[in-house]
Amino acid sequence: MLCGVLTLHSLFLVKPKPIDDQCLDRRWNWFKGCLGALDGTYINVRVPIADAPRYRNRKGQITTNTLAVCDPQLQFIYVLPGWEGSAGDSRILRDAISSPLGLKVPKGCYYLCDNAYANAEGFVTPYKGVRYHLKEWSPGRQTPQTPEELFNLRHTKARDVIERSFAVLKMRWGILRSASFYPIDVQSGLIIACFLLHNFIRSQMAVNPVEAELDNEAENEDENENEYVDGDHISSVEPSASWNNKRDDLAREMWAERNNR
Repeated sequence: MLCGVLTLHSLFLVKPKPIDDQCLDRRWNWFKGCLGALDGTYINVRVPIADAPRYRNRKGQITTNTLAVCDPQLQFIYVLPGWEGSAGDSRILRDAISSPLGLKVPKGCYYLCDNAYANAEGFVTPYKGVRYHLKEWSPGRQTPQTPEELFNLRHTKARDVIERSFAVLKMRWGILRSASFYPIDVQSGLIIACFLLHNFIRSQMAVNPVEAELDNEAENEDENENEYVDGDHISSVEPSASWNNKRDDLAREMWAERNNR
């Protein structure tokens, strides 16, 4: 059984490719070395009454908290279902990183994530206490006034790919929108199957009607052949002063380039 699951993962989960100088997508070309974005999403489940408190999330719903990682083309790289809804996002990410078959982040590469996670080696978050979400940058709102605001605006535009991926996934698969009557281990398997089928459909359909319902923005489907070299990987997720400095340097570069146009 495990062998079969791993085979499906190798067939349908994509290999991450770091952003490089050849990237033409303006949402991503500032984030050299970035592999994509990650986040957790709640998926409704049914569990025995005795287990309900563990699966009750901060919104009061009975869910599993599923960690997922995707690339800029809305294809999933990694999926970890099964955690209780009460589990924090950062705890689940630490589990994914420490697992022998878990999420592999090569040294020097990173993913974009929100402030539910630490700004750490391999994981770049926005600045806290600074405007961030796309609705805060809607037309008529004030343009970025500081390097930190500009960084957050560009970060959220790129990281929105994971939110779009979740939206497409749940629009397509009704079983992810309402709890099923299967045991929780079967429900976790169904969640994985939906993620894998999402990738398969994206690989086969040039035009996806489900995505067209979200918006009419053209996606950059440029193929970047520079896959990362499989070497040392990050083994822990801890706040990092050096990665805070890396974020500060990138924010200053963005600000300087904007002001020199």
